[in-house]
Amino acid sequence: MFFNSKSEPETNGVDLNMCVHAAKSDSEVDVDNVDVLSRFSLPLCSRDVKVRETALAAIEHRLDQWLPDCSSMQNGTSIANGAGDHWQQVTLHVPTLLRLSVSCPFRDVRIKCSQILHTISERGFSVPFNTTGQGASSFIPTQELSSWDTVDVQTHVLLIDAFLQNNRLDHVTQVMGYHPKYLDVFLRTQNFILRGDGPLPYDYRHYIAIMAAGRHQCSYLIQLQKQEFIMQGGDKTWLKGLAYTPQKLRNLYEINKILAHRPWLLNKSHIQKLTKGSNNWSLSEVVHAIVLLVHFHCLCSFVCGCGVREELDHTPTSERTQEYATQQDTGEPEAGVGVDTLMQRMKTLSEQTEEFSAEERAKRFERVERQSVELGTSAGLRVRPSIEHFVEDPSFMYEDFARRGEDSPIPTFRVQDYSWDDQGYSLVNRLYNDVGNLLDDKFKTAYNMTYYTMGDRRDVDTSRFRRAIWNYIQCMFGIRHDDYDYGEVNQLLERSLKSFIKSTCCFPERITRADYDRVLREFKHSEKVHVNIMVLEARMQAELLYALRAVMRHMT
Repeated sequence: MFFNSKSEPETNGVDLNMCVHAAKSDSEVDVDNVDVLSRFSLPLCSRDVKVRETALAAIEHRLDQWLPDCSSMQNGTSIANGAGDHWQQVTLHVPTLLRLSVSCPFRDVRIKCSQILHTISERGFSVPFNTTGQGASSFIPTQELSSWDTVDVQTHVLLIDAFLQNNRLDHVTQVMGYHPKYLDVFLRTQNFILRGDGPLPYDYRHYIAIMAAGRHQCSYLIQLQKQEFIMQGGDKTWLKGLAYTPQKLRNLYEINKILAHRPWLLNKSHIQKLTKGSNNWSLSEVVHAIVLLVHFHCLCSFVCGCGVREELDHTPTSERTQEYATQQDTGEPEAGVGVDTLMQRMKTLSEQTEEFSAEERAKRFERVERQSVELGTSAGLRVRPSIEHFVEDPSFMYEDFARRGEDSPIPTFRVQDYSWDDQGYSLVNRLYNDVGNLLDDKFKTAYNMTYYTMGDRRDVDTSRFRRAIWNYIQCMFGIRHDDYDYGEVNQLLERSLKSFIKSTCCFPERITRADYDRVLREFKHSEKVHVNIMVLEARMQAELLYALRAVMRHMT
């Protein structure tokens, strides 16, 4: 988000295209060098400007020692005079310098890293990696994203906190920066479940995140979490695939698969299997694992729905990054409902006084549920070789809840019988201290967040539109709010938007730039990001409701 396509004065004329990007060609994190790279950049993660100055001076000094031996390296010519080791060291660290020169929240670090890159390019490094227009999102034009000169103080403070927590300012954080109030609670929650107090070991936490992201083929999250896994001392052998992990972790995969695609199938027997036997989980461990799984399942929806790009220090891949940008819209554009029409419909609905019977409300829910089945989605994607070792049973995917059959023993999940507020919140807090408070804050922030705008219109009450989106998402997972008139969904959500929401929720790996462009044409990009935040949170609450109900039934 904070990469301006125009040359910033602080780069001192550095052409960021003049930076070599050496890593594996399949967008893999260089697992053998994660520790080296971490030690290289970690001293820059300090609020103290003097500490950063010392660290930058040390980095510059080290590179000055390496560069003379590399002077013969120009335009890919052969390594000469024993310069190979130093050439490899410079090449290894250039991507990190590139990332810091663009997305570090500290201006002194950006300037100095840009100067170092300029020196490297002058010493003969031919750098084909092109960063022009390579913002945090493939869907949002770079010029629509904030630059460091325009970001407000509140957001800047949050970005500094994120950088210090993660040793990087990742693209997810940058895109979420449109909504600092939500970003604040999101970062606090994610930091707590990955790094805070909890029953699971730290390496388990990051590997569970990898397992979750694998269900939606989200290479972006997999690469970030592989790096974190290694930094937490994880066994690199596990990164060869699920078959190399302890049996205890492999036993978790069944509920990973079910929660990601058909959470209504989860029942107490799945919890019992985990908590019994020689590789058993404690109930608190199960709940911690569930929170991690649903968090990263739903974060996949946000990453894909917003077209989040691979990080600058991860090799760009033709698999995911280019798929966002190049897939074209082959369908006929829908004559979308404009903002004025939508506002008029919301006004009309607010003025209605007619009350509907419980039977009529149930019928309206079922109608919306059936209509969701009719929304087609693009063809499935073959699991990419770079991540297929983290995926089992790839054919197990989302199937419409309404297709479960009339004889299915699985009824509609009624929120009036089991809700987050009345049961889920207290249960998760009891088994995993304090996480319930964070999750509750995050759900409420996403649901209630409004700027009273809609496109270019001001002073708009968007509550009905937001509630329609939230309840439609949960409807696709078989969850019904008895006090809601589902007729409003068809009034307020056009078919193309419902199709986008369904794809983002259920098949995020299939989302393309054309899908994103096709919906909410009169809305700002920040508002589209807001919709994707609601997808993340409404879906997460749905998965948690099914999981926590299964845990409760296991306990009783």
